[in-house]
Amino acid sequence: MEFNALDKLQVGQSRVLTVSEVTALWGETDPQYSPANAIAALQNALPQEEYEGLFPYRIGTQAWHEYSAGKPHYRGDETDYYSYDNLVAAITEVANLKYKVEYREAHPDNNRVFRLDKATKTETLIYQNAAFDSAESEAALIISQTVDFGSFIKEGTDLNRKRELAAFLANIAHETGGGTPASPGFPLAWGLYWNEEISCINTTGIHYVEENDSFPPAPGKSYHGRGPIQLSWNYNYGLISAIIYGTKDKLLQEPEMIVQDGKLAFMTALLFWMTPQPPKPSAHDVMAGSWTPSDTDRAKGLSQPGFGITIMIINGNLEGNLDESDRRIARRVGLYRIIAARMGISTEGEKLNTAGMSPF
Repeated sequence: MEFNALDKLQVGQSRVLTVSEVTALWGETDPQYSPANAIAALQNALPQEEYEGLFPYRIGTQAWHEYSAGKPHYRGDETDYYSYDNLVAAITEVANLKYKVEYREAHPDNNRVFRLDKATKTETLIYQNAAFDSAESEAALIISQTVDFGSFIKEGTDLNRKRELAAFLANIAHETGGGTPASPGFPLAWGLYWNEEISCINTTGIHYVEENDSFPPAPGKSYHGRGPIQLSWNYNYGLISAIIYGTKDKLLQEPEMIVQDGKLAFMTALLFWMTPQPPKPSAHDVMAGSWTPSDTDRAKGLSQPGFGITIMIINGNLEGNLDESDRRIARRVGLYRIIAARMGISTEGEKLNTAGMSPF
C-alpha cells in the first residue's frame, strides 16, 4: 500500500485518508472510544446529581451568584459554566479526535504532532520542530505515541477509570478553587468557582507571553490561566487550538473564547490531561495504568503510578518533592480523597503526594 510521505505535509496542511491508511498510520480505532459512548462512561462513573452535589458553588450557579454578588469579580450574566452538560458535551466532542506525537529517539523535543478527525478521516500536521527532518536527525529512530481522546475514563480496570475521573476533578477543583477555610463545605464545595486567573479578571494586562516561532502570540492578547486546568502561555493555547480546530490561530487570536464557553473550557482541560508531552507521560496514561516509567523517571523518584504523578505532570516544577504539609499538595490530595470516597472507591496503595519526586 502506498500513501504520500508524511514529511511532504507542511504544518497546517491536511489530507483525507482512506480506511486502510487510517489503520496503517493510526492503528485500529476501538469502537468503545466513539463519541456515542462518552455520555455513558461519565454517567456510569459519576451521575449528574452527584457531580452537582460535589461543586455547588461552581461559577454561574445560584449559590455562586448569591455569594459573589457585589464582589469585584461578579458577572450577573454568568451561567452554569462548569455544568454537567458542558462536561458531557466536551467529552463527546473530543472523543472524535486522535493525536499523535512523533519524536526522534533520545530527543523528545525534536518532534512533530498530528491530529486526526475520526469522522472525516482528515489528518492534519499541526506542529513540527524545525530540526525534525534535518540531515542530523534523519538517522535517529522515530518514536511514536498515539492518543485516542475517546479513551478518557475508558481504559484499565473499573477502579482505574473511577480513579482517573476523581483525579481529573480533584486537580481542576484545586486549580479553580474559591472560598476560605471558614466557608461551608470547604474546600470541595468551592471547586470550579473561578474560570480565569484571579489577578487577571477585569484587567487589561498582558501575561504569559513568550516568543515562539510555531505558536506566536497575537498582539495585545494575554494568555493567562483560563478554564478548569488554567491553560497558560501562548504555545499551549496554540497547540490546544490546533488539536480542537485544526488551526493554531483560533485560540491564539481569541484566547478569551475559553472564558465565554464552558464546553470549550472543559475541552482544553481534557486535551491537556490526555496529551503526552515527552518526556512527560499524559495524566490519563498514569491513572489508566498504561504508563511504564523509564530508568530516568525512576532515578527522579517518578516510579509509582497514581495521583502524585499527575501533580508532577501539571505543576511539578513548583510542587515537586512535597508532602501534605504544603498547602497546595494538601488541598489537591484532600480533594482527591473526598471525591474518591464519594464515588465509593479507595485510594489505598497510591502514592498521593510528590515527596521524593523531581520534575520530569
